[in-house]
Amino acid sequence: MTLKLMRALALWSGCLALMVISVLPLSAVAQALAVTAALGLAAGAWVLAGRRAVRVGGPLGLGESRTLPGSEYRLPVVLVCGQGSSALFAADLHVDADIAEQTAVRTTASGCYVSVPSIERLPGMAAALLAARPQWRAQMSVMFVINPAQHADSAELEGQLRALTHQLSVIRKRAQTLPLWVVSYQQASQDARDVGAKEGGANGESVWFSWENGQPSARVRHNGTCVSVEDWQRQEPAALTDRMQLAVQVHAHAAWLEQCVVPHFTHPGRHRPRLPVAYAICRVPRLPEQVSGSVWQHWIQAKTGLLPTFLAGHAGGVLPVPNVLLELLPRHTGNSAARRAGVMGIWLAVFAAVVAMSSSARQNTLLIRQVGDDLRRYASINETARDDQQVRALREAALTVLHDDVRRLDDYYRYGEPRSLGLGLYRAEQLRIRVWHAIGRYRPPVEMAQASAPVRLDTLSLFNIGSAELKAESTQVLINALVGIKARPGWLIVVTGHTDATGSAEQNLRLSRDRAASVRDWMQRMGGIPGSCFAVQGYGASQPIASNDTEQGRRANRRVDIRLVPEEGPAGRFLPGPGRLPPSHFAALDNPSKEFSHGNPRLPLAQR
Repeated sequence: MTLKLMRALALWSGCLALMVISVLPLSAVAQALAVTAALGLAAGAWVLAGRRAVRVGGPLGLGESRTLPGSEYRLPVVLVCGQGSSALFAADLHVDADIAEQTAVRTTASGCYVSVPSIERLPGMAAALLAARPQWRAQMSVMFVINPAQHADSAELEGQLRALTHQLSVIRKRAQTLPLWVVSYQQASQDARDVGAKEGGANGESVWFSWENGQPSARVRHNGTCVSVEDWQRQEPAALTDRMQLAVQVHAHAAWLEQCVVPHFTHPGRHRPRLPVAYAICRVPRLPEQVSGSVWQHWIQAKTGLLPTFLAGHAGGVLPVPNVLLELLPRHTGNSAARRAGVMGIWLAVFAAVVAMSSSARQNTLLIRQVGDDLRRYASINETARDDQQVRALREAALTVLHDDVRRLDDYYRYGEPRSLGLGLYRAEQLRIRVWHAIGRYRPPVEMAQASAPVRLDTLSLFNIGSAELKAESTQVLINALVGIKARPGWLIVVTGHTDATGSAEQNLRLSRDRAASVRDWMQRMGGIPGSCFAVQGYGASQPIASNDTEQGRRANRRVDIRLVPEEGPAGRFLPGPGRLPPSHFAALDNPSKEFSHGNPRLPLAQR
């Protein structure tokens, strides 16, 4: 993955982390710490990506970068590895042992070949090459050179093949699946060298036998043509015998590849790489670095019982590169780094969305549970039959909690719910309506406390003996008496008349009721209080407060009591002032003559 993609993923991860933090229900301090940690991690990933790019690009020195084609190069780029791959590059590119290993580069008209010093360095070289030339991802491939005449130990050869499959799996895990093709060179005998020179023609182009995409039959690529072996043999009738002999030798070489090499790429397994694009064999006049008693000699001896002649190759020389096979390479292979980065970005976004949605769902569930519990608690207390002080305190506390809940829900309704409750999961609007209905049904409890002592008026100061009509001088007495009466909303004004035991009980009962009605009428006229706020009662001599045997006791029993008692109804709404009669009426009554002169109909006239 390139440096730009890694840093883009780091920035994307930081942005997603900040979005998730904004949704989580964290305190201000915790949110600040989380934002700092997210920014620190994003910055750390940015720095580590840069260091990784420098570390990966380390094996490719500046000198090698200068030998590579430019970034605009669009021909195939082949990473060449294998024990015999060094012979494909010029002799003057050998590496000094005291200097860090460098990579030889061979550029032809058909492609660019880059030498890999060892199979173990193949993933690093691929990553380093992409770090230097990111545009080459779709042009890269791997060519494995395997020459049986250069291997003395079959176990060592199998180890190289296993190492190759492992390193290709490592490259594939890095989202860089590279096409693989296997190339082998076979040294011709002295007689066949003339045939090879003759077949090469004036331009010296080599003849390549290739098995492409798992096809069982070989194809011959020579001089820009690609034909079957039979057609190739019939092209030159004069050289038919030589070409048939050459085909037999190449097929023997192909049989060795089929037995010793192909199973390593076709054996099923978890880390099995893709099948090679092609197996190719080329006959060369000289094969450098051949060994006596090679794997090839042992294989021929096991098949024929004859020990082939050892043909020593020259130490120098450059082997031909398979330019004619480059057209077989696919230009777009596997998952690109951009696709892998896109997939990782999508998965990061999905993870962040799942975390945010889970947090929002949990917070909405908690909100609904809390408000629902508050409603149920208030309903259970409100339905309690008892109405003592403790129950009223619990009811008031539950009502206060509902007020807090509805205030919060109203803010969410007016200004929008917070991000921790958003994402389309907010469902508390119905709860807000239910809370308002519960609060609207609340009625303050009526105070059942004992009313204060009644205001007691002497009837002789208000009425003449045996009369129920107020005297003219009774106005000041009534005003002085009513100053101490505090009107309370929802309380009833009860006026009660009483007499002594003198006279008949029927007359006394009627007189006491009439006197209480006279006092009620006066209060109603003066205060503008509706009659529904009054209660008039006459008890006659049935409720004495003193003995009727003495004059003093009879005078005490002749009285009018005014008191307030709690009662539901409209009376409290019409009680004037903050609990008392309007001061304007009291001021007017202090000077009755002034009001009489203006003809105020609300004041009692002495003539009535």
